[in-house]
Amino acid sequence: MTSLSGIRILDLSRVLAGPWCTQTLADLGADVIKIERPGSGDDTRGWGPPFLKDASGHDTAEAAYYLGTNRNKRSVTCDIAQPAGQALIRELVQRCDVFVENFKVGDMARYGLDAASLLAINPRLVYCSVTGFGQTGPYRERAGYDYAIQGMGGLMSITGERDDIGGGPQKVGVAVADLFTGMYATVAILAALRHAERTGCGQHIDMALLDTQVAMLANLGANYLVSGKVPGRAGNAHQNIVPYQVFEVAPAADGHKDHLILAVGNDGQYVKFCDVAGCPQLATDPRFAKNQDRVRNRGELVPALEAIMKTRTKADWLAALEAAKVPCGAINDIAEVFADPQVNHRGMITQWAHPLQPSLRLVSSPMKLSETPVRAEMPPPLLGQHTEQVLRELLDCSDDRLAQLRNNKVI
Repeated sequence: MTSLSGIRILDLSRVLAGPWCTQTLADLGADVIKIERPGSGDDTRGWGPPFLKDASGHDTAEAAYYLGTNRNKRSVTCDIAQPAGQALIRELVQRCDVFVENFKVGDMARYGLDAASLLAINPRLVYCSVTGFGQTGPYRERAGYDYAIQGMGGLMSITGERDDIGGGPQKVGVAVADLFTGMYATVAILAALRHAERTGCGQHIDMALLDTQVAMLANLGANYLVSGKVPGRAGNAHQNIVPYQVFEVAPAADGHKDHLILAVGNDGQYVKFCDVAGCPQLATDPRFAKNQDRVRNRGELVPALEAIMKTRTKADWLAALEAAKVPCGAINDIAEVFADPQVNHRGMITQWAHPLQPSLRLVSSPMKLSETPVRAEMPPPLLGQHTEQVLRELLDCSDDRLAQLRNNKVI
C-alpha cells in the first residue's frame, strides 16, 4: 500500500512544472492519468537530443527529458480542442480527485474545463492551475517560462560571479522555478485533499512561477526587506556566512586546477577548521572569531585562507576536514555523481526493461518512506499507451465508442 493509493489525478499539464508535481504524486502512489495531444504528446517527447536509442543504436522519438519527468503515469491521448474531447475530460473528472493544468489563463474556460465548470460537476475536486504569473494581476495573460522567471524574480541578480571580477547575470543550470513550483503545487494539492476529505469541498489552487521564485529568494529576500540593501552576485561565496565558498587547492596530479567546497556553518566549526589548517591565530583574532565579524571582514580573511588552501591537495583537505567534522565537499560532474558510492547505495538510479532499450537507467525518487514506499514504474513508453485501458476502466467505453472516438481523431 502506498501513501496516495486510491487518489486519482487527471493531468493536463506538460513540459516541467506540472509534470514534476504529478510525477511526485505518482511516486507516492496516486493514479496519474496523463492527457496528451494525439499525434505529438507532451512537448518534451521531442526535446532532444539526447533521445532513447533503439536496439540498432538509432535515435527514437523518446527524449530523455520526457523520460525524466513522467514515471509512474498512464498516457491517454485526447484532443481537448474538439467538443467530444472536452466531453470526455468532463466524464473523467467525475471519477478523479485532482485536476492539474498549466494552460494559459483563459484557455481552460474556452474549453469549458475551467475550475468553476469542473467543480460544478465534481464539488470535491482539487483543481490546480500552474502558470507563469497566476490567475490574477497585470501580468496574468503573459506567457511565463522558467528562464524569464529566474530573471524577473531576482534569482539571476544573485547568481553568478561577482560583478567586480567580470561576473554577470547567470541562470541556474536546471529549471529551478519550474521545479520548485511543481513541489509547492504538490504540497498545496496534498493540503487541499486533506480539506476535501474533512469537508467534502474541493478548491482551486492558483500556482505561479513568479510567486514561487520570489518565495525562493529565502534569506536574501529577507536580507533586503530588513536592511534595504540590494544583494548582488557573490559567486560561490555565501552572503551571510564566512568561510562558506569554493576554494582552489593544490593542483591535481595531472597539473590541472582543483577545488573544493568549504562550508563552515558556525564558530565551533571555524575553530576546528583553523586547527586543521594550522592557523589557530585566525580563530582567536577578534576580527574573525565570530561569524558576524568574519562576514564584515571577509575581504581580509578570505585572501589569507585562499593562500592556505593552495598548500594541500583536495584529497588531503577532504580527509582531514571530514575527520574533524568540518563540512566540506568535492565538486562532481554528472558522471561522478552517478558513480558515487553513496548515490548508488541510496538507490538513486533505477533500471527498467524499456521496449526500446532493455537496460534503461533513470533517476529514482528521493523519497524514502518506511511504511509506504514509493512506486517505481517506468514512464509510459508509447504515446497514448493506456488510452483504451483507462476509458474502458473508468467510463466503461464500448468498442463502438472507442472506434468512433478514434475515427474522429479525438483519441
